Amino acid sequence: METSAKIYVAGHRGLVGEAICRRLADAGYENLIHRTRGELDLTRQDAVEAFFRKERPEYVFLAAAKVGGIHANDIFPAEFIYENLAIQTHLIHASRCVGVRRLLFLGSSCIYPRDCHQPMQESHLLTGPLEPTNAPYAVAKIAGIEMCWAYNRQYQTRFIPVMPTNLYGINDNFDLETSHVLPAMIRKFHLARLAAESDWAGIAKDEAVYGPVPVDIKIALGTGDVGRRSQPTVRLWGSGFPKREFLHVDDLADACLFVMNHEALDRYMKPEGFLLNIGTGEDLTIRNLAEMIARVVGFNGAVEWDPEKPDGTPRKLLDVSRMTDLGWRPAISLEDGLKRTYEGYLAKME
Repeated sequence: METSAKIYVAGHRGLVGEAICRRLADAGYENLIHRTRGELDLTRQDAVEAFFRKERPEYVFLAAAKVGGIHANDIFPAEFIYENLAIQTHLIHASRCVGVRRLLFLGSSCIYPRDCHQPMQESHLLTGPLEPTNAPYAVAKIAGIEMCWAYNRQYQTRFIPVMPTNLYGINDNFDLETSHVLPAMIRKFHLARLAAESDWAGIAKDEAVYGPVPVDIKIALGTGDVGRRSQPTVRLWGSGFPKREFLHVDDLADACLFVMNHEALDRYMKPEGFLLNIGTGEDLTIRNLAEMIARVVGFNGAVEWDPEKPDGTPRKLLDVSRMTDLGWRPAISLEDGLKRTYEGYLAKME
């Protein structure tokens, strides 16, 4: 991509989109376009096509999506499949209509079968049943991949689907009803540390910035109207034994720019489809993650696991050999990334 090229980042206010915008700006790209949800409803085809006809971007990063953790996927399955199908369908089609040179479609590692062979290779797509707790979201993302491939075959477009692993970082969603496991843990351990220090004003400030704390968590902390306890507890979902891989969002943004600028990538884009996993190639148990976050936050109290809550997929480790062969590797370790994320979390309350 030339630094003067017109680039549209869809979802620029989200975790991934904001990181991509930062990375592009750092690399000297100045001709970036984006719209807020209030300015452009990506679920409306007429609005999206009018926007593309007017702006005519040369490159598109499709980072806009409805995302959430197990709880959110369980409560809002219809919204997860509808909104994601609508957004990606409209953006991919409009990109073809105005001649976008390259489009990067961001999927998710949940597209792979629940009991997939580990590590998960790109060829494992559609080889088994999906994890039920996020199947609507996964089906939408799979449809986006197939749409990229179909348009590439029929219209000779260069639409590239990439599958990032579990992401985290600055600007993550810390809402305890809808967040993913890692940001939810950071907030729970932070609140528990404040409760252990009897910093009730700090907890009130946290709620003002990041939203209300559910009653069951308040009971574990011993705050508010439910009484106070000297030994607050962090309650976490499931058994803690599933294993997960985590990638800092700044590393993902770097990988996305790397892929869009890879001169030889066209050699790998075959008519039957091409997919790229993006991750670290390393995982750990949710229990190990909890221990690491507790150290970063500074909480030394008790942790309770609720086996009645779902674990989700037993393991999700990506085979990242294709990206490695192309010449890209992540630069941010998990512990360093957690420290950066927690520092950003605290900074928003200053």
